[in-house]
Amino acid sequence: MENTNTTNTNGADVLVDTLLANSVDVCFANPGTSEMHFVAALDRKPQMRCVLGLFEGVVTGAADGYARMAEKPACTLLHTGPGLANGLANMHNAKRAHTPMVNIIGDHASYHLHLDAALTSDIESLARPMSKWVGRVRNANEVAQQAADAIHQSTTLGGGVTTLILPADAAWSETSVSPVKAQAAQSLEIDAAAMRVSVQALKASTGGKTLLMLSGGALRADALEIAHAIADRTGAELLAQQSNGRTQRGKGRVPIERVPYNVDAALKLLAPYQRVILIGAKAPVAFFAYPGKPGNLLPAGCEVINLCPLGGDALATLKELAQAVGAPASAALVYPAPVGEALSWSSSTAINAMTFAQAMAELIPDNAIVCDESVSSGRDFFRYTMQAEQHDYLQITGGAIGNGIPLATGAAIACPDRKVVLMQADGSGMYTVQGLWTQSREQLDVLNIIISNRTYAILRGEFKSVGAGTPGKNACQMLDLDNPNLDWVHMANAHGMEAVRASNIKELGDAVRSALKRKGPFLIEAVF
Repeated sequence: MENTNTTNTNGADVLVDTLLANSVDVCFANPGTSEMHFVAALDRKPQMRCVLGLFEGVVTGAADGYARMAEKPACTLLHTGPGLANGLANMHNAKRAHTPMVNIIGDHASYHLHLDAALTSDIESLARPMSKWVGRVRNANEVAQQAADAIHQSTTLGGGVTTLILPADAAWSETSVSPVKAQAAQSLEIDAAAMRVSVQALKASTGGKTLLMLSGGALRADALEIAHAIADRTGAELLAQQSNGRTQRGKGRVPIERVPYNVDAALKLLAPYQRVILIGAKAPVAFFAYPGKPGNLLPAGCEVINLCPLGGDALATLKELAQAVGAPASAALVYPAPVGEALSWSSSTAINAMTFAQAMAELIPDNAIVCDESVSSGRDFFRYTMQAEQHDYLQITGGAIGNGIPLATGAAIACPDRKVVLMQADGSGMYTVQGLWTQSREQLDVLNIIISNRTYAILRGEFKSVGAGTPGKNACQMLDLDNPNLDWVHMANAHGMEAVRASNIKELGDAVRSALKRKGPFLIEAVF
């Protein structure tokens, strides 16, 4: 058996040192036996902040939220294949957000694998669908280079999720190798041919409407300002793709709508466009297939120009495009007119999707980070909050529910000086409710607002949309969350967090205003 003396440098020490040498200094963890030498190495490296999640989906979701705001990867520490499997859903969301994330998966010692012990599994096959890069360390001398490769792959050409498998004997074995600096991140050069075609399309005085569809870095405030100037100069229009990792919004920033989730609404919105220029975005498609409806949301014959694909520099691309079409440095902003009647902050005003969105438009504090897994209840959020106070908006990107609480947890660790406001649907919140415990333990400044409609409202809508008819007794058993009702106030208390319940708009407003005056985690159950 190999030397397990941890007083000298071992593979686990070198791995942590390599992470730190590359500014990866937060580790979200749910470890097991195979990872104990890595845990011991973390104990010797106080520069690394270690955050425990009670479920692996909290760990990977928190790493996603952290990296979206910190603009650098965190690492996760997970236990063998089953631990990785528990975290895959939020790795999928991170993959769709192009989030830099380095997952370290402990495995059995290499000489133990042939025994097929209970936790033995094909980790590579589990990791590959959710990972941009997968590597396995063969011995302690490989740890530093493999870790550097994982970091490089997570940050280069658009970023993404990487997975490094660390056998226990590679972690505990001594090594004399030094930490390795990862290669610098790269981005794709601007495609000159695509640029020429885009400029021609924007300069054309005839030929129908042109759309600039934005995502990724194109949704940051500075890039949006340039895109708006291009649109103002050329008559093109702006739209964000349906799901985006991070959007900077609010007063003084360029207002932008996104492709609707509803297929009919999306088809109607996109019907006039004859050409679409993609800046960090994908051509829009329906979230699901529906009988008798198209999957491609663009009209027939619509020209698609992929000017800045994943891995490109959206800001640099927009700057070059603006110069080519003679766009000014900036253009006047025009916000859509308010929708509907003004909100009445009365105890007689019920909380519903519309009044909730109107309330949040007034309540979001300046410089907040808004995390959104409100699902069907948040469909009106964008149009009501164009002129809310400035905020960063993080949404669920891959459709794998259970993202909201962990996302807010990671964002709060990345930005401890900013208030994080989470809008969380009750059904999907139950997938990763353990994240409330991590917020309490770390004393994170998160206001969790639970949208408590006590049903899987999204699925009731989908039941109708796919033509399945009206749900009967058995279907309702799978779509409703009552009998018994979920009690989010008591669940928050059980996780060490103060909480209140709001049953009307006045109570909601009072509770949010009070919570925003305090630091630390808090939960409001908003009963719809």
